[in-house]
Amino acid sequence: MSAGYVPLKVEGAAEEGVIALSCRLENQSAQQWKPSDGLALGWQVYDPESSLFIQEGEWIPLKENIPPGGYTDFAFRLQIPPYPGTYRIYVSLRSPAGWFFARGLPMLVVDARVDDFGRVYPERTRITTLRRLRLLNVPDSLRRIAQRFVSVLWGNRALISSMVKRDLQARYRGSFGDVLWTVLNPVLLMATYFFVFGVVLQARFANDPSSAGFALYFLAGMLPWLAFAEAVGRAPASMLEHRNFIKKLLFPVDIVPVTQTLAALITEAFAVLIFIGFVLLTRGSIPVTACWFPAILIPQVLFTLGAAWFFSALGVFVRDLGQIMGYVLTLWFFLTPICYPETQIPAGAMGILGKNPIYTLVRSYRAIFLENQAPAFASTWKLWLLSVLVCAFGFVWFQKLRKTFADVI
Repeated sequence: MSAGYVPLKVEGAAEEGVIALSCRLENQSAQQWKPSDGLALGWQVYDPESSLFIQEGEWIPLKENIPPGGYTDFAFRLQIPPYPGTYRIYVSLRSPAGWFFARGLPMLVVDARVDDFGRVYPERTRITTLRRLRLLNVPDSLRRIAQRFVSVLWGNRALISSMVKRDLQARYRGSFGDVLWTVLNPVLLMATYFFVFGVVLQARFANDPSSAGFALYFLAGMLPWLAFAEAVGRAPASMLEHRNFIKKLLFPVDIVPVTQTLAALITEAFAVLIFIGFVLLTRGSIPVTACWFPAILIPQVLFTLGAAWFFSALGVFVRDLGQIMGYVLTLWFFLTPICYPETQIPAGAMGILGKNPIYTLVRSYRAIFLENQAPAFASTWKLWLLSVLVCAFGFVWFQKLRKTFADVI
C-alpha cells in the first residue's frame, strides 16, 4: 500500500508555535482505501539533529473512500513547541499496524524554525523517506560523536588522571610491595610463561633460535597483550564496582573504562622499559624502526578502549560476562602466536587467525623492536581502520546504554 503527498500550502500561522499546512493525499496503491480500514493522516515532531521524538500530533481519519489513483485534501494546524530552535515534522499516513514512514514508504517532511518570540518559520518542505533522512544525518551524527568523544577525554582529563593514580594505588594498598606490584606482576607473569614454553617445551623462533631470542620474541608479543587483556578483563565488572558513581548524575561514568585502559597502559609501559633493557643487554642497541612505535600504539589504545567501553556496558546487563571473559581471553591468548612461532599455526587456520588484531600488533611489535623493519602497511592500515571503528562503536554503545545503568544496578 503506497501513498503520495502533494503539499498545497505551508506557512506560519498567527498563533504562537503553529504551522498551517494543506496537503493532498493520493492513493498510489492498487486497492481502494476505506474509512473502515482505520487509515488516518497524522504527524509527529522530531529533533532534526538527534532524530529524537518530541511529540505526537493530530490524526485525521479518512472520511470517504479513495479509489486507486484518487486523492483527498487535508488541512492541519501543526502545533510545535514554542521554544527557540529547529524542528522537523513528519506527515504520514498510518494504519492500525503503524506509520507508513516507519515501513520505508515516502512521507511529507516540514523543517521549521522557531524564533525567540515563538514565531514559526517553515524553511523546507519535501517528500522523502526515513532512510534518506538518516543518511543525511550521518555526517552530523559523526561530528557529534567526535565532539562527545573529545569532550569525555579532554574535558575530564584532570579527573581521569586522578582516577588512574587512585586505581593503581588502591589495587595494591596494604600489600608489602605496594605500587611495586605494578612492575612485579607483568614480570612474574612473563617469567612463568617463559619457563613453561622456553625452558620446558623448548619453543623457538626461526628468526633467532637461541633461548635469549625466544625470550625477546616472547616478550615483544606479550607487550600489547598485557595492556589489552588487563583492561578488557576488568571491563565487565567496572560499572558494578563503581555503582556509587553511577547514581550520581554529575559524574561522567564513561571515563571509568578510560581510566582502566590507561592504568593497563602504565603496566605495559613498565614492561616496555624492562623489554628495552633486555634488548640492549643482549643485542647492544635498539633498531631505528622503534620510532614506528606510536603508529602501532595508537590503534592498540583505540581498539582496547572501544572493547572496554563495549564490555563495560554489556556487563551491567549480563552479570556472568566477567567469568566468560576470563575464558575468552585465555582462549584468545593461546590462539595468538605469542608463546610459539606463527609457523606452528595450521595453514588452514591461518586465514581466520591471521585476521586477529592482536596478532597484527604482536607481529608489528616484533618487527620494529627486533627485526629492524617497519610495520607491514597492508595489515597496519586495516588495524587502524578496525581500531577506529571498534572505538567508535564501543563509545556509541556505551552512550546508548548508560542511561539505563542506574535502573538496572
